[in-house]
Amino acid sequence: MSEAYASDAPARFLVARSGAVLCALPIAQVAETMRPLPVEPLGSMPAFVLGISIIRGVPVPVVDCARLLGAGPGAPGRYLTLKPGGERHVALAVDAVLGVRDLAQAAFRELPPLLREAGAETLAALSALDAELLVCLHGARLVPESVYQAVESGVVRP
Repeated sequence: MSEAYASDAPARFLVARSGAVLCALPIAQVAETMRPLPVEPLGSMPAFVLGISIIRGVPVPVVDCARLLGAGPGAPGRYLTLKPGGERHVALAVDAVLGVRDLAQAAFRELPPLLREAGAETLAALSALDAELLVCLHGARLVPESVYQAVESGVVRP
C-alpha cells in the first residue's frame, strides 16, 4: 500500500465523470483542467489515445478516459492535464469535472481502482506507451454514485 494513503486524514481529490463512471484522482497529480482543444490523430495508437493536442505550446498526448476504461468513445467536455512524471503532461479527456473533494484516505483505499475494468490488452498497451502514466492512474479510484452523493450531502464526513 502506498504511504500516501496510510493515514486516515482527509486528502484532496479531483472528481470527474466519464460516461457512467466517477473517477477520483489525487489532486497532486492534476496540473489543470481545461476545455478540450483540437486533437491531431496519430497512427498506430491504441483506441484510447485520441492523439496529440498543443497545450501551452507543447504537444501533449490525449487519452480518452471512457475508452481507457473499456467503454465506447467518450464525450469529452474537459481535459484533465495530469503530471505522470518529470516535466511531461498527459491530457485525460473526461465528460465533466465535478470538483475537488476531501475524502478520508481510509475510505479512498477501499474504493475500486480506476483501472479495475481496463482489460489486460489495454493495460499492456498503456504500460508499453507510458509506464509513468500507468503508475499515475493506479492512484486513481472509481467512486460509486452513492458514495459521491453521501459526501456531497454531508452524510459522510471526509
